Amino acid sequence: MRFLHIIKPFMGFLPEVATPEKKIKFQDRLLWTALALFIFLVCCQIPVYGIRPSKSSDPFYWMRVILASNKGTLMELGISPIVTSGLVMQLLSGAKIIQVDESIKEDRTLFNGAQKLFGLVITIVEAVAYVMSGMYGDVREIGFFTCTIIVLQLFIAGIICILLDELLQKGYGLGSGISLFIATNICETIVWKSFSPTTINTGRGTEFEGAVIALFHLLITRTDKVRALKEAFYRPQLPNITNLLATVLVFVVVIFFQGFRVELPIVSTKQRGATGQYPIRLFYTSNMPIILQTALVSNLYFFSQILYKRFSNNIFVGLLGRWEEPEYSPSGASIPVGGLAYYVSPPQSFADMLTDPFHAVFYITFVLATCALFSKAWIDVSGSSARDVAKQLREQQMVLRGHRNIESSMVKELNRYIPTAAAFGGMCIGALTVAADFLGAIGSGTGILLAVTIIYQYFEMFVKEGSNLNLPFMS
Repeated sequence: MRFLHIIKPFMGFLPEVATPEKKIKFQDRLLWTALALFIFLVCCQIPVYGIRPSKSSDPFYWMRVILASNKGTLMELGISPIVTSGLVMQLLSGAKIIQVDESIKEDRTLFNGAQKLFGLVITIVEAVAYVMSGMYGDVREIGFFTCTIIVLQLFIAGIICILLDELLQKGYGLGSGISLFIATNICETIVWKSFSPTTINTGRGTEFEGAVIALFHLLITRTDKVRALKEAFYRPQLPNITNLLATVLVFVVVIFFQGFRVELPIVSTKQRGATGQYPIRLFYTSNMPIILQTALVSNLYFFSQILYKRFSNNIFVGLLGRWEEPEYSPSGASIPVGGLAYYVSPPQSFADMLTDPFHAVFYITFVLATCALFSKAWIDVSGSSARDVAKQLREQQMVLRGHRNIESSMVKELNRYIPTAAAFGGMCIGALTVAADFLGAIGSGTGILLAVTIIYQYFEMFVKEGSNLNLPFMS
């Protein structure tokens, strides 16, 4: 019996968004997208009932940037169940452990159902693990009933998140919920750290958290304007104007690189004279390398912190990572100060690079190598390798110019470009992430890369849809 057939009995119990009977208008898709985003943002602000406030460091801080997660709210789990189930199912399918024929509608339906069922199971497991780990307070003090209520809240929020993603992907909205929620979460962080009116006492007096608000506050309240400007541009521990300018610079550079592509001429095998272009982008695997690399490092951070809290004197745990809680940490995160976790984390400043050059070299090498390897591996498991592309072109009755209908010839030609674009593009993504971290971009280098690539994808969608509708502002 095939694995997908085991899912059939559960299909009737899975929550599902009905497929639209006709194509949704672009304006209506915009409204559905805005509604989905509004629901997500509301869930990000509603606190989970029954939790106890904790002053301990957040062990999931390093994972929240790619999971659109918000601590202590209904979106505590963020898109973690969707991303995890999606990646696992894609890997199983790409490795041929699960047999899926994309040309058969039933297989596609069962595969999506299996992914959704796996996502719901992960939601329950993660919710129970969060509660049992004491993240919301001592389980014995909270009580069984309250713990059950907390798990139920997180499970319902997880279902909402899965359905919102399905709503957009089935054509009611634009793009996917995963991309939309990640970009929104990162942009929200950037806006908040730029314009936050929250006041914080760092030992130098009361300061505003937002970099722009702090700039005007310092210029108004300080008599020495030059010193005030210097502090606004370079103040430590809090967002400053240099961080904000670095963020803008990274945005511009990433958008510039998005335009790099090689276009291969293709012709139709059925219609004489019908031609086109098959683009191979520099960022061939988009932001997937940095998502996988960040997921790897985040899990290392998480397990390292948990082990170090319990077995700090163990030499092997120390080799995995040693952690400290800084006196002032607005993010509530511990920082790695030794072990493997320290060397795969970005240096905090150029001064740190000069103090410990081996750390900087190791970090750069690690990011570039892992991004290149993940990018090259992803094309094989995601169905975007040279052989897969050649097969797709043949199914569309298109071939590369000069190669006619011989698939092996097309595969050989595509292999000249696709693996190189995947590996080199992954390295470029990694290099931009490293540069953003070293420049101190707000939201981390990973966050900026994810936000820009996702926003650029939405921009291309808007341009395509707008040109089809002959909208004047999209022409």
